[in-house]
Amino acid sequence: MKVCGFSFVRNAVKYSYPVVEAVKSILPICDSFVMSVGNSVDDTMDLIRSIDSGKIRIVESVWDAGKRKNGEVLAEETNKVFDQIPEEYDWAFYIQADEVMHEKYHPVLSAAMDSWHDTPEVEGILFKYLHFFGSFDYHADSRSWYRNEIRIIRNNKQIRSYKDAQGFRLNGRKLNVKAVDAYMYHYGWVRPPEIMQQKHVSFNRLYHSDEWVNRRINHTQLYDYSKVDSISRFTDTHPLVMQERIRKLNWKVELDERKKSYNLADRMLHWVEDKTGKRLFEYKNYNLI
Repeated sequence: MKVCGFSFVRNAVKYSYPVVEAVKSILPICDSFVMSVGNSVDDTMDLIRSIDSGKIRIVESVWDAGKRKNGEVLAEETNKVFDQIPEEYDWAFYIQADEVMHEKYHPVLSAAMDSWHDTPEVEGILFKYLHFFGSFDYHADSRSWYRNEIRIIRNNKQIRSYKDAQGFRLNGRKLNVKAVDAYMYHYGWVRPPEIMQQKHVSFNRLYHSDEWVNRRINHTQLYDYSKVDSISRFTDTHPLVMQERIRKLNWKVELDERKKSYNLADRMLHWVEDKTGKRLFEYKNYNLI
């Protein structure tokens, strides 16, 4: 069994993406890794080249600025780097530039890929998610944040990234997947407030016109982390590869775990989920088998 990791990134330095940590977090269970570096205005290429591993192959890409409908350029970049994985690999491990895998899940994932290696009906592996918010001490826990996503897929080039690169489809249909008891740690909302606001502006340009972004989003203000609808304190450990970044945290965010900013419908749905454990009307871009 052979596993190839893959990812893409652009302007990682400017927007403080933990992409080095992302790559390093799954390298131990990958035989190789393909990283696509987009046309950046900073030192992203040097940053990726600084990762000391012979497993990594870097490819360059130019993002299509005209593809802004539903963030489709993100899916296009995912497909471009996925297509760089040679046929000899059985599994493709996808990780986004702001996601990090805790090392405690390596044995679980290796065992899962080995177990389902000869079971072709298993087309992907489904992860749980923790979405950190504001700082490394909190994670967002409302139903507005996705709970699961596919991050390991068969090396089948008929599988394509879907919409804005959150999931995958095979010939237009949902993948048949197995779930694992492993969390992906998503750090996309943990940045200094001024960088978070700049990233917020940049990210919206992947979905909307410049005129829309200029009209709707303040380019100079600090990002207001207090607007989150529900938050919980994180009491477990972060991945080892994140420790240096955590040590360098130089901003302070204090959030109120008691505050729940739900409308009436969400309040009722959260009540049902708290009582039953079931999330009604949850969007699932996969078929669990």
